[in-house]
Amino acid sequence: MTIRHHIVTTVSAVALLAATGASAQTMEELIEGAKAEGMLTTIALPHDWCNYGGIIESFKAKYPFLTVNELNPNASSAEELEAVRANIGNTGPQAPDVLDVGLAFGPQAQAEGLIQPYKVSTWDEIPDAIKDPDGHWYGAYYGVMAFGVNTDIIQTLPTDWADLLKPEYANSFALTGDPRSSNQAILGVMSAGMASGAAPGEATGNAGLEFFAALNAAGNFVPVAGGAGTIAQGQTPIVAAWDYNLLAWRDGMAGNPPMEVVIPASSVLAGVYVQAISAHAPHPNAAKLWMEHLFSDEGQLGYMNGYCSVARQPVLNAQGKIPAELLERLPDQEPYGRAVFPSVDEQAAHKDVVTTQWDAKVGAAVQ
Repeated sequence: MTIRHHIVTTVSAVALLAATGASAQTMEELIEGAKAEGMLTTIALPHDWCNYGGIIESFKAKYPFLTVNELNPNASSAEELEAVRANIGNTGPQAPDVLDVGLAFGPQAQAEGLIQPYKVSTWDEIPDAIKDPDGHWYGAYYGVMAFGVNTDIIQTLPTDWADLLKPEYANSFALTGDPRSSNQAILGVMSAGMASGAAPGEATGNAGLEFFAALNAAGNFVPVAGGAGTIAQGQTPIVAAWDYNLLAWRDGMAGNPPMEVVIPASSVLAGVYVQAISAHAPHPNAAKLWMEHLFSDEGQLGYMNGYCSVARQPVLNAQGKIPAELLERLPDQEPYGRAVFPSVDEQAAHKDVVTTQWDAKVGAAVQ
């Protein structure tokens, strides 16, 4: 099942909110509760990631009585879960209320009791494949893995993972973070494994590690967390990242240097990110309002303004709610028709191999 072909029924945004595991609350009750709390604490939301900067501003405009306290914008999914663990019992500003993590980290957080269930009013419009049926976590947006290339330095664009092993790409390629903790990096390894023909799961973990071991041995892998700055400076002129991040970075560079975004020819991997509320959230009502905002029409269109595809996109499109200029701005849709959406179990199996065997098989500590 893909997100793009999931057909659902519209649910009124003013319907009674089903807060699983707690008494149901109306929007009015949530707003009154949030006013008393006065704050929402987020974590790991870079402003250029899927337009989170714009989404946060629209949330503050909608609920001006809330202060948005932003923790560690560049935290990995694993670091988000650790922030919850480390702040159990802490009601101060270092305790996150809400999480945005890779799909495989949602069930992990649920199994550890780190997140609480809550179903947004548009719950039925979120595909079943990307949500916990009890409401602990639910997918908001996704993109596909791609290469961002500084074309001032790289004269011949790599078109697939195998190209990166060529001598002309010596000391050129990086992931966006540590594959032992960063969801984006972990799935970069999956994309490489898929390019070798491996099926998502344990097989891509092993095949991906073999590829990165060869890339490291060839001297082509740079053990640095890549980003817009390292691409622009030439420290890592090629970086594997979600296409929406790369496109935002490209826009920010404004042609200095010029940057191209390339989707690997043999591996179109889609990565879903899920939202959740901490089981220990100091501001639970504000957290629920945040979730309602993210899955509202305004929030979903906000993500799309950051080049992301969204959970409710088929419904919004069918209802004519997506402006034509926004549809035109989205990435080329042809590769999305070939995208592979690994299941929760496949991602978990892949993640287990990569996080436990990266040191032994690749031996490159990403800083």
